[in-house]
Amino acid sequence: MQHHIPQPLLDLKTKLQAIHDPRTGRAKRHHLLDILLISLCASLCGAQTFTDIALWGRCQHDWLKTWLALPHGIPSHDTFNRIFGLIDPNHFREVFIAWTQSLRRAVAGEVVAVDGKSLRGSATATTGPLHLVNVWASANRLILGQWKVDDHSNEITALPALLRALELAGCVVTVDALNCQKTVAKEIIEADAEYVLALKGNHGVLHEEVKTFLDDALAGAWRGVPHAAHQTLDKEHGRHEQRRYWITEQIDWLADKAQWEGLRSVAVVESERTVRGQVQTQRRYYLTSLPADAVRLAGAVRGHWEVENSVHWVLDVQLGEDAHGLRQRHAVQNLALLRALTLNILRRDKTHAVGVRAKQKAAGWSCAYLLQLLHF
Repeated sequence: MQHHIPQPLLDLKTKLQAIHDPRTGRAKRHHLLDILLISLCASLCGAQTFTDIALWGRCQHDWLKTWLALPHGIPSHDTFNRIFGLIDPNHFREVFIAWTQSLRRAVAGEVVAVDGKSLRGSATATTGPLHLVNVWASANRLILGQWKVDDHSNEITALPALLRALELAGCVVTVDALNCQKTVAKEIIEADAEYVLALKGNHGVLHEEVKTFLDDALAGAWRGVPHAAHQTLDKEHGRHEQRRYWITEQIDWLADKAQWEGLRSVAVVESERTVRGQVQTQRRYYLTSLPADAVRLAGAVRGHWEVENSVHWVLDVQLGEDAHGLRQRHAVQNLALLRALTLNILRRDKTHAVGVRAKQKAAGWSCAYLLQLLHF
């Protein structure tokens, strides 16, 4: 008897069917849709390699046969590897974005963080590691999109196209110092969004001007400088971190003001971290299109830092991204998209108040829970 297939899975199946099958003739022994859905389910259960995926498929063959075609059984690990190396990553990314956007709820002022990540295990003797840019929607807890760039420097030219591909109206877009660029600010404003751009020494004179002004304002207790302030305190695992936020719209002194589309304020964030009695203090500086609202600034800055803990760390440590030794570029990129899809699904499930890895174990132990994950 056929199992009831959850509607979100039906929607995903429809979108996955749009991916062009690069094979011809007898090479199409296994259905492409079967291969993709087995891979997703296996990944939700903790599979990290193509060998893992094929083994999981063989173990779950009878259950999978109730809702997949499987005309020749479960493909071998070599077949999974070959197919992921042949699929056009651009098609896969379009499906990923379309499906993820269909899940996204409209949240006024949502922080959308853009940050790059290198897949260290993909490096070869002649080429560096694959570099990906992830876009994270903090309120929805979704990776909205993932783009490949040739290296860190090419993020600057790739980011405008990435921003144009997403629905950003009403959001606050945050980017790291590498992507603090006039073209990026312009794209964000034209998308009817706001921005918070990290500013570091790579901007030379501009960074020094902003740093000097804000440091002087702090030293003078902000006398004569209209501003807003806010502070937070985090205590966990023996670590105390106090963060202080200041933002001002007084930027008439800034020589390049007119060149930055929508620029309205500058800000400084001071973090004071105490670990085992040792105190470390750091200041970070920002260009923003926000009004002088320090609480909103704090939400944007913390939303960006979330990328490291909620996305990159989880992909590396719990989904094994950096440890993966794949070298074929399309296979690396497509498997990275599969992991992002997996993380989106696991993040949204509220059935068990446990981490991502524990949810994967639960999915591997219970087909009922696996189906529930596909329901989300």
